[in-house]
Amino acid sequence: MAKPVTYFVYLIISIALTAWVARTLHRSGRPFLVEAFAGNQEIADSVNSLLVVGFYLVNIGYVALAMKTGASLTDLAQCVELLASKIGRVLLVLGGMHFFNLYVFARIRRSTQLTTAPPPVRPASFTKVSA
Repeated sequence: MAKPVTYFVYLIISIALTAWVARTLHRSGRPFLVEAFAGNQEIADSVNSLLVVGFYLVNIGYVALAMKTGASLTDLAQCVELLASKIGRVLLVLGGMHFFNLYVFARIRRSTQLTTAPPPVRPASFTKVSA
């Protein structure tokens, strides 16, 4: 009986964490994406929604695949240890995906800033450096 309860608790906690992180990233990431896409709010909102869908697919898929265990759970301590281990892996995957997304969009933002930056201005004068 311990194994089904542990699976159920694992699914509930993992899916709740995934939903919470997805909502937080969706809400907090919008201003960053708007800037990354040079103020184009429509594209930023569209990309933000697509990111959330992909985030759910990858993380819930991982949660489902990581559910399998060969351990025989005979007491509460073993159930808690297995649960902590599996949820820890889910949290690491969530964090890794978050940092990967930040890296990708920082590169997009930098590229957008370079294309929309004004051209360099020639200096009006030079200062001589004495040796």
